[in-house]
Amino acid sequence: MAMKPSLQLRVGTHLTMTPQLQQAIALLQLSTLDLRQEIQQALESNPMLELDDAFGEQEVAEAKEDDWSSEIPDELSVDSDWSDTYQDMAPSGSGEAPDFERNASGESLHDHLAWQLAMTDLVDRERIIAESLIDAVDDNGYLAASLDELSGGLRDQGLAGLKVSEVEQVLLRLQQFEPTGVCARDLRECLMLQLGVLPDDTPLLPQAKRLVRQFLEALAGDDRKLLKRRLRLDDDQLDHVIALVRTLDPRPGQAFSDSGNDYVIPDLIARHTQAGWRIELNPEALPRMRIQPDYAALIKRADKSDDNAFMKQHLQEARWLIKSLSSRNDTLLRVGREIMARQFDFLEQGEEAMKPLILADIAQAVEMHESTISRVTTQKFIHTPRGVFELKYFFSSHVGGAGEGDAHSSTAIRARLKKLIGEEPPRKPLSDSKLVDLLSDSGIKVARRTVAKYREAMGIPPSSERKRLS
Repeated sequence: MAMKPSLQLRVGTHLTMTPQLQQAIALLQLSTLDLRQEIQQALESNPMLELDDAFGEQEVAEAKEDDWSSEIPDELSVDSDWSDTYQDMAPSGSGEAPDFERNASGESLHDHLAWQLAMTDLVDRERIIAESLIDAVDDNGYLAASLDELSGGLRDQGLAGLKVSEVEQVLLRLQQFEPTGVCARDLRECLMLQLGVLPDDTPLLPQAKRLVRQFLEALAGDDRKLLKRRLRLDDDQLDHVIALVRTLDPRPGQAFSDSGNDYVIPDLIARHTQAGWRIELNPEALPRMRIQPDYAALIKRADKSDDNAFMKQHLQEARWLIKSLSSRNDTLLRVGREIMARQFDFLEQGEEAMKPLILADIAQAVEMHESTISRVTTQKFIHTPRGVFELKYFFSSHVGGAGEGDAHSSTAIRARLKKLIGEEPPRKPLSDSKLVDLLSDSGIKVARRTVAKYREAMGIPPSSERKRLS
């Protein structure tokens, strides 16, 4: 039956991604080091830009705006959700979208998964399960605990009636995250996840999937005779299938190991004054730019020569860049102040006073999308009296407390555990069960498995080994 052509009208709103707004959002995501390189390239390619010695609000123009420059708004919003950002930048089927935040320098696998989780639409119960699953992922990208163990721990933390099947459904969502193959429970599942994203027309793909699903041991033993017979392949076909399997990554999380760059420039500074804590932009972070006044004066001529049109175009580009940098600074300062307003206790008391905080909390407070908060906090650092920290460091999952509505951050619990273990008697180290009791006395209710997980994540051996090491 032939289908009749028809028109459909869909009513909705979305942010139109102009090239200028694309530039503003791209600049917002760059680290200070990367942004310095962008600024240097702009200074070298645009004669209308020059460095200014001072730091502060970037100047947009010195003279009255002509008609050709009046399109620059007083305020340039860099707030958009992820679908807005990619709406016009990479239409479906047109190739890969720009990947501004992919494997950011120094980003751990846990950070990368947590960032993707923040972009995922889950109800609160599912998000708690997802955070626990991500916490259990090891450096290779595998789930290091069984679903039975994780389910039991979550039930101990207050998720009543939780079934293993419910946890598995959330795990399936996480297994769609990057890097492909992450959150697998074993090598077979890891490789199957990677084969699952290959195009359906990949030669001998069904045979490769069957090999991984049923005959990995035969492959490891190089039992070609068995593989050819069971997969019904000749030598050339088997070689092709084995080559395809060997293109897969058995340790997808390894790409995030030791990828950090120790040299960072803080974007913000936390200072303690008589009036309290003050969060400011770091005056040494970025150079201040301005419009070159002599060239700007020449453009006031009324002629329509090619040279003058050329200079006008560069002036307009310079004005947009300066406005984008100003917007970046304003957004970074606004978000940074809101984060630190919720974590002032950390500045006063340290990690043990860290409050639970997620992207949605800040997004709601500053009336921005969660994806914008993620952009602002990735590779942006703040200098505090306690050290230099990435803004994402101040986000921490909620862990239920002893009282209803009471909650503690996972960061604070780790710090408390480290302190308790550091003060334990050398000849009688604290067991995980004893640590659970001590935390409970402080109003922190966690399962023994959670204590063991946090202890192992900090590289602290169990009590029996600590006693031998003392």
